[in-house]
Amino acid sequence: MIPDILVVGGGIIGLGIALELRDRGAQVQVLEGQMPGAATPAAAGMLAPQAEDLAPGPLLDLCLLSRGLYGPWTEKLTARTSMPSGYWPCGILAPLYQNPSRGRSGVWLDLESLREKVPGLSVEVTGGWWFSMDAQVDNQALWSCLLKAVQLAGVEVLPAAAVKFHHRGDKVEFLETGSGCLSAGHYVLAAGAWSSKLYPLPVAPLKGQMLVLRGPRLDQVVFGPDVYLVPRRDGRLLVGATTEEVGFTPGNTAAGISNLLQAALRLLPTLASYTLEGYWWGFRPSTPDGWPILGPSQWDNLTLATGHLRNGILLAPATAQLISNWVWERQTHPLLEPFGVGRPSLQENLI
Repeated sequence: MIPDILVVGGGIIGLGIALELRDRGAQVQVLEGQMPGAATPAAAGMLAPQAEDLAPGPLLDLCLLSRGLYGPWTEKLTARTSMPSGYWPCGILAPLYQNPSRGRSGVWLDLESLREKVPGLSVEVTGGWWFSMDAQVDNQALWSCLLKAVQLAGVEVLPAAAVKFHHRGDKVEFLETGSGCLSAGHYVLAAGAWSSKLYPLPVAPLKGQMLVLRGPRLDQVVFGPDVYLVPRRDGRLLVGATTEEVGFTPGNTAAGISNLLQAALRLLPTLASYTLEGYWWGFRPSTPDGWPILGPSQWDNLTLATGHLRNGILLAPATAQLISNWVWERQTHPLLEPFGVGRPSLQENLI
Protein backbone atom coordinates (compact mmCIF):
# COMPACT_ATOMS: atom_id res chain seq x y z
CA MET A 1 0.00 0.00 0.00
CA ILE A 2 1.28 3.47 -0.88
CA PRO A 3 1.67 5.47 2.34
CA ASP A 4 0.18 8.90 2.89
CA ILE A 5 3.58 10.33 3.81
CA LEU A 6 7.18 9.35 3.07
CA VAL A 7 9.68 11.10 5.35
CA VAL A 8 13.17 11.20 3.85
CA GLY A 9 15.58 11.22 6.77
CA GLY A 10 15.70 9.17 9.96
CA GLY A 11 17.34 11.65 12.32
CA ILE A 12 15.54 13.32 15.17
CA ILE A 13 13.76 15.77 12.84
CA GLY A 14 12.48 13.08 10.49
CA LEU A 15 11.45 10.67 13.23
CA GLY A 16 9.74 13.42 15.22
CA ILE A 17 7.68 14.45 12.19
CA ALA A 18 6.85 10.83 11.37
CA LEU A 19 5.55 10.12 14.87
CA GLU A 20 3.46 13.28 15.00
CA LEU A 21 1.90 12.52 11.60
CA ARG A 22 1.20 8.92 12.60
CA ASP A 23 -0.49 10.09 15.79
CA ARG A 24 -2.78 12.22 13.64
CA GLY A 25 -3.84 9.21 11.59
CA ALA A 26 -1.45 9.22 8.63
CA GLN A 27 0.15 6.10 7.19
CA VAL A 28 3.86 6.94 7.29
CA GLN A 29 7.13 5.50 6.07
CA VAL A 30 10.60 6.79 7.00
CA LEU A 31 13.65 6.39 4.81
CA GLU A 32 16.78 6.12 6.96
CA GLY A 33 19.90 6.52 4.86
CA GLN A 34 22.29 5.71 7.73
CA MET A 35 24.74 8.34 6.51
CA PRO A 36 28.13 8.50 8.28
CA GLY A 37 28.49 11.76 10.14
CA ALA A 38 24.74 12.39 10.51
CA ALA A 39 24.05 15.22 12.93
CA THR A 40 21.66 13.51 15.39
CA PRO A 41 24.04 10.93 16.90
CA ALA A 42 26.97 13.36 16.76
CA ALA A 43 25.31 16.22 18.66
CA ALA A 44 25.85 17.27 22.27
CA GLY A 45 22.14 17.69 23.02
CA MET A 46 22.12 21.21 24.45
CA LEU A 47 18.75 22.94 24.65
CA ALA A 48 20.23 26.41 24.90
CA PRO A 49 18.33 29.21 23.14
CA GLN A 50 19.24 31.66 25.92
CA ALA A 51 22.81 30.52 26.55
CA GLU A 52 23.55 30.78 22.82
CA ASP A 53 22.37 34.42 22.98
CA LEU A 54 20.17 34.18 19.90
CA ALA A 55 19.03 37.56 18.64
CA PRO A 56 15.38 38.49 19.32
CA GLY A 57 13.21 37.41 16.43
CA PRO A 58 11.59 34.37 14.82
CA LEU A 59 14.46 31.92 15.42
CA LEU A 60 14.62 32.69 19.14
CA ASP A 61 10.82 32.48 19.36
CA LEU A 62 10.81 29.09 17.64
CA CYS A 63 13.61 27.80 19.88
CA LEU A 64 11.86 28.98 23.05
CA LEU A 65 8.64 27.32 21.92
CA SER A 66 10.45 24.05 21.31
CA ARG A 67 12.33 24.19 24.62
CA GLY A 68 8.97 24.57 26.37
CA LEU A 69 7.62 21.49 24.59
CA TYR A 70 10.56 19.29 25.58
CA GLY A 71 9.45 18.13 29.02
CA PRO A 72 5.96 16.93 27.99
CA TRP A 73 7.28 15.54 24.68
CA THR A 74 9.97 13.39 26.28
CA GLU A 75 7.65 12.26 29.09
CA LYS A 76 5.22 11.00 26.45
CA LEU A 77 7.99 9.16 24.60
CA THR A 78 9.16 7.43 27.77
CA ALA A 79 5.60 6.49 28.71
CA ARG A 80 5.13 4.87 25.29
CA THR A 81 8.43 3.00 25.17
CA SER A 82 9.56 2.52 28.81
CA MET A 83 12.93 3.87 27.60
CA PRO A 84 14.77 6.89 29.01
CA SER A 85 14.85 9.99 26.84
CA GLY A 86 17.88 11.53 28.52
CA TYR A 87 16.11 14.86 29.12
CA TRP A 88 17.77 16.76 31.97
CA PRO A 89 16.59 20.31 32.89
CA CYS A 90 19.93 21.05 34.55
CA GLY A 91 20.31 24.70 33.56
CA ILE A 92 23.24 26.17 31.66
CA LEU A 93 26.06 28.32 32.97
CA ALA A 94 27.78 30.72 30.56
CA PRO A 95 31.04 32.05 32.07
CA LEU A 96 32.90 34.92 30.42
CA TYR A 97 36.51 36.08 30.37
CA GLN A 98 35.40 39.71 30.48
CA ASN A 99 32.29 41.45 31.72
CA PRO A 100 29.51 41.69 29.12
CA SER A 101 28.96 44.83 27.11
CA ARG A 102 25.19 44.37 27.27
CA GLY A 103 22.63 42.56 29.31
CA ARG A 104 21.16 39.14 28.55
CA SER A 105 18.06 37.35 29.71
CA GLY A 106 19.73 35.25 32.39
CA VAL A 107 20.92 35.94 35.93
CA TRP A 108 24.37 37.51 36.22
CA LEU A 109 26.69 35.76 38.69
CA ASP A 110 30.04 36.94 39.97
CA LEU A 111 33.04 34.62 40.03
CA GLU A 112 32.43 33.47 43.60
CA SER A 113 28.84 32.50 42.77
CA LEU A 114 29.98 30.75 39.60
CA ARG A 115 32.51 28.67 41.50
CA GLU A 116 29.80 27.51 43.88
CA LYS A 117 28.15 25.90 40.87
CA VAL A 118 31.35 24.77 39.11
CA PRO A 119 34.41 24.56 41.37
CA GLY A 120 37.75 25.03 39.65
CA LEU A 121 36.81 27.57 37.00
CA SER A 122 39.75 29.47 35.54
CA VAL A 123 41.06 32.60 37.25
CA GLU A 124 40.54 34.28 33.86
CA VAL A 125 36.78 34.04 34.30
CA THR A 126 35.29 37.29 35.58
CA GLY A 127 31.65 36.25 35.91
CA GLY A 128 28.89 34.69 33.88
CA TRP A 129 25.23 34.14 33.15
CA TRP A 130 22.96 31.50 34.66
CA PHE A 131 20.08 30.26 32.50
CA SER A 132 17.89 28.10 34.69
CA MET A 133 15.38 27.26 31.94
CA ASP A 134 17.94 25.96 29.45
CA ALA A 135 18.55 22.23 29.56
CA GLN A 136 20.08 19.27 27.79
CA VAL A 137 19.07 15.88 26.44
CA ASP A 138 21.15 12.79 25.77
CA ASN A 139 20.69 12.86 22.01
CA GLN A 140 21.57 9.21 21.47
CA ALA A 141 19.17 8.03 24.19
CA LEU A 142 16.46 10.27 22.76
CA TRP A 143 17.09 9.00 19.22
CA SER A 144 16.74 5.39 20.39
CA CYS A 145 13.62 6.21 22.38
CA LEU A 146 12.05 8.08 19.47
CA LEU A 147 12.86 5.30 17.00
CA LYS A 148 11.19 2.76 19.29
CA ALA A 149 8.11 5.00 19.64
CA VAL A 150 7.89 5.36 15.86
CA GLN A 151 8.09 1.61 15.35
CA LEU A 152 5.53 0.88 18.07
CA ALA A 153 3.17 3.36 16.41
CA GLY A 154 3.28 1.40 13.18
CA VAL A 155 5.62 3.57 11.12
CA GLU A 156 7.76 1.53 8.73
CA VAL A 157 11.44 2.51 8.82
CA LEU A 158 13.27 1.55 5.64
CA PRO A 159 17.10 1.32 5.67
CA ALA A 160 17.96 2.76 2.27
CA ALA A 161 19.65 5.86 0.87
CA ALA A 162 17.64 8.33 -1.19
CA VAL A 163 19.06 8.94 -4.68
CA LYS A 164 16.69 11.25 -6.56
CA PHE A 165 13.18 12.69 -6.58
CA HIS A 166 11.46 12.15 -9.91
CA HIS A 167 8.78 14.74 -10.58
CA ARG A 168 6.42 15.69 -13.36
CA GLY A 169 5.38 19.31 -13.39
CA ASP A 170 4.69 20.45 -9.86
CA LYS A 171 4.38 16.98 -8.26
CA VAL A 172 6.83 14.32 -7.12
CA GLU A 173 5.99 11.01 -8.82
CA PHE A 174 8.38 8.79 -6.90
CA LEU A 175 11.64 8.67 -4.99
CA GLU A 176 14.51 6.65 -6.36
CA THR A 177 16.55 4.90 -3.64
CA GLY A 178 19.49 2.56 -3.56
CA SER A 179 17.04 -0.30 -3.04
CA GLY A 180 14.33 0.60 -5.54
CA CYS A 181 11.65 3.25 -6.03
CA LEU A 182 9.14 4.45 -3.44
CA SER A 183 5.90 6.39 -3.88
CA ALA A 184 3.70 8.29 -1.44
CA GLY A 185 0.94 10.83 -1.43
CA HIS A 186 3.25 13.42 0.13
CA TYR A 187 6.97 13.62 0.83
CA VAL A 188 8.89 15.37 3.62
CA LEU A 189 12.56 16.14 3.04
CA ALA A 190 14.41 15.94 6.37
CA ALA A 191 17.78 14.67 5.17
CA GLY A 192 19.95 17.11 7.08
CA ALA A 193 23.25 18.05 5.45
CA TRP A 194 22.45 15.84 2.45
CA SER A 195 19.16 17.60 1.60
CA SER A 196 20.61 19.63 -1.27
CA LYS A 197 21.55 16.41 -3.07
CA LEU A 198 17.82 15.73 -3.49
CA TYR A 199 16.35 19.20 -3.98
CA PRO A 200 17.87 22.57 -4.99
CA LEU A 201 18.51 24.09 -1.58
CA PRO A 202 21.35 26.21 -0.14
CA VAL A 203 22.05 23.61 2.57
CA ALA A 204 25.68 22.66 3.12
CA PRO A 205 27.57 20.53 5.65
CA LEU A 206 29.27 22.33 8.51
CA LYS A 207 31.58 19.87 10.19
CA GLY A 208 31.98 19.66 13.95
CA GLN A 209 34.43 17.61 15.99
CA MET A 210 33.81 16.60 19.60
CA LEU A 211 35.43 14.55 22.32
CA VAL A 212 34.41 12.94 25.59
CA LEU A 213 36.18 12.97 28.96
CA ARG A 214 35.36 11.07 32.15
CA GLY A 215 35.79 12.33 35.70
CA PRO A 216 33.89 13.94 38.59
CA ARG A 217 30.44 14.91 37.31
CA LEU A 218 29.37 18.50 36.72
CA ASP A 219 25.80 19.38 37.60
CA GLN A 220 24.98 21.62 34.64
CA VAL A 221 26.17 22.49 31.18
CA VAL A 222 29.01 25.03 31.00
CA PHE A 223 28.77 27.11 27.83
CA GLY A 224 32.08 28.93 27.56
CA PRO A 225 33.25 31.57 25.07
CA ASP A 226 35.16 29.06 22.92
CA VAL A 227 33.99 25.65 24.09
CA TYR A 228 31.07 23.95 25.82
CA LEU A 229 31.06 21.18 28.41
CA VAL A 230 28.01 18.93 28.57
CA PRO A 231 27.89 16.47 31.49
CA ARG A 232 26.04 13.19 31.34
CA ARG A 233 24.68 11.53 34.45
CA ASP A 234 27.00 8.53 34.01
CA GLY A 235 30.15 10.64 34.47
CA ARG A 236 30.94 11.38 30.83
CA LEU A 237 31.67 14.97 29.85
CA LEU A 238 31.13 15.95 26.22
CA VAL A 239 33.40 18.70 24.92
CA GLY A 240 32.59 20.55 21.70
CA ALA A 241 32.68 21.64 19.10
CA THR A 242 34.67 22.80 16.10
CA THR A 243 33.05 24.65 13.18
CA GLU A 244 34.63 23.74 9.85
CA GLU A 245 33.63 24.50 6.26
CA VAL A 246 35.30 21.45 4.71
CA GLY A 247 32.41 19.88 2.80
CA PHE A 248 31.88 16.20 3.55
CA THR A 249 35.51 15.61 4.58
CA PRO A 250 35.26 12.88 7.24
CA GLY A 251 37.30 12.16 10.33
CA ASN A 252 38.85 13.82 13.34
CA THR A 253 42.02 15.87 13.08
CA ALA A 254 44.87 16.45 15.50
CA ALA A 255 44.31 20.21 15.27
CA GLY A 256 40.57 19.94 15.93
CA ILE A 257 40.94 17.77 19.02
CA SER A 258 43.90 19.79 20.30
CA ASN A 259 41.99 23.07 19.99
CA LEU A 260 39.03 21.65 21.90
CA LEU A 261 41.23 20.37 24.72
CA GLN A 262 43.11 23.65 25.01
CA ALA A 263 39.87 25.65 25.18
CA ALA A 264 38.38 23.25 27.75
CA LEU A 265 41.47 23.34 29.98
CA ARG A 266 41.59 27.12 29.80
CA LEU A 267 38.00 27.29 31.03
CA LEU A 268 38.20 24.51 33.64
CA PRO A 269 41.82 23.56 34.44
CA THR A 270 40.72 20.67 36.69
CA LEU A 271 39.81 18.74 33.54
CA ALA A 272 43.51 17.94 33.18
CA SER A 273 43.02 14.90 35.44
CA TYR A 274 40.02 13.56 33.49
CA THR A 275 40.37 10.54 31.23
CA LEU A 276 40.06 11.01 27.48
CA GLU A 277 37.58 8.35 26.33
CA GLY A 278 36.97 9.12 22.68
CA TYR A 279 36.16 11.58 19.93
CA TRP A 280 33.93 11.82 16.85
CA TRP A 281 32.67 14.19 14.17
CA GLY A 282 29.46 15.06 12.35
CA PHE A 283 27.94 17.33 9.72
CA ARG A 284 25.50 20.04 10.73
CA PRO A 285 23.07 21.12 7.96
CA SER A 286 23.84 24.82 7.52
CA THR A 287 22.09 27.58 5.57
CA PRO A 288 23.42 31.01 4.52
CA ASP A 289 21.42 32.83 7.22
CA GLY A 290 21.69 30.13 9.88
CA TRP A 291 17.93 29.51 9.97
CA PRO A 292 16.19 26.22 9.17
CA ILE A 293 14.13 25.77 6.00
CA LEU A 294 10.60 24.76 6.92
CA GLY A 295 7.42 24.48 4.87
CA PRO A 296 6.28 23.98 1.29
CA SER A 297 8.52 23.61 -1.75
CA GLN A 298 7.92 24.37 -5.42
CA TRP A 299 6.47 20.86 -5.75
CA ASP A 300 2.96 20.60 -4.30
CA ASN A 301 3.52 17.28 -2.53
CA LEU A 302 7.00 17.95 -1.09
CA THR A 303 7.53 19.71 2.26
CA LEU A 304 10.93 20.84 3.55
CA ALA A 305 12.27 20.38 7.08
CA THR A 306 16.01 20.83 7.01
CA GLY A 307 18.90 23.24 7.64
CA HIS A 308 18.60 23.28 11.44
CA LEU A 309 22.36 23.86 11.85
CA ARG A 310 23.25 23.49 15.57
CA ASN A 311 19.63 23.56 16.77
CA GLY A 312 18.24 20.33 15.32
CA ILE A 313 17.95 18.56 18.67
CA LEU A 314 16.37 21.62 20.30
CA LEU A 315 13.91 22.26 17.47
CA ALA A 316 12.68 18.68 17.02
CA PRO A 317 9.35 18.92 18.91
CA ALA A 318 8.36 22.30 17.46
CA THR A 319 9.36 21.24 13.94
CA ALA A 320 7.31 18.05 14.26
CA GLN A 321 4.27 19.99 15.38
CA LEU A 322 4.41 22.82 12.84
CA ILE A 323 5.34 20.64 9.84
CA SER A 324 2.61 18.14 10.69
CA ASN A 325 0.08 20.96 10.90
CA TRP A 326 1.05 21.98 7.37
CA VAL A 327 1.35 18.52 5.79
CA TRP A 328 -1.71 16.87 7.30
CA GLU A 329 -4.09 19.78 7.86
CA ARG A 330 -2.69 22.51 5.58
CA GLN A 331 -2.50 24.83 8.57
CA THR A 332 0.27 27.37 8.65
CA HIS A 333 1.54 29.25 11.70
CA PRO A 334 3.14 32.69 12.22
CA LEU A 335 6.30 30.93 13.45
CA LEU A 336 6.53 28.78 10.32
CA GLU A 337 6.29 31.48 7.68
CA PRO A 338 9.66 33.25 8.32
CA PHE A 339 11.51 29.99 7.63
CA GLY A 340 10.13 29.36 4.15
CA VAL A 341 12.47 28.58 1.24
CA GLY A 342 11.29 31.74 -0.51
CA ARG A 343 12.73 34.15 2.05
CA PRO A 344 15.02 36.81 0.52
CA SER A 345 18.14 35.68 2.41
CA LEU A 346 17.97 32.30 0.63
CA GLN A 347 16.78 33.24 -2.85
CA GLU A 348 20.16 34.57 -3.98
CA ASN A 349 21.79 31.31 -2.87
CA LEU A 350 19.40 28.89 -4.55
CA ILE A 351 21.12 26.51 -6.90
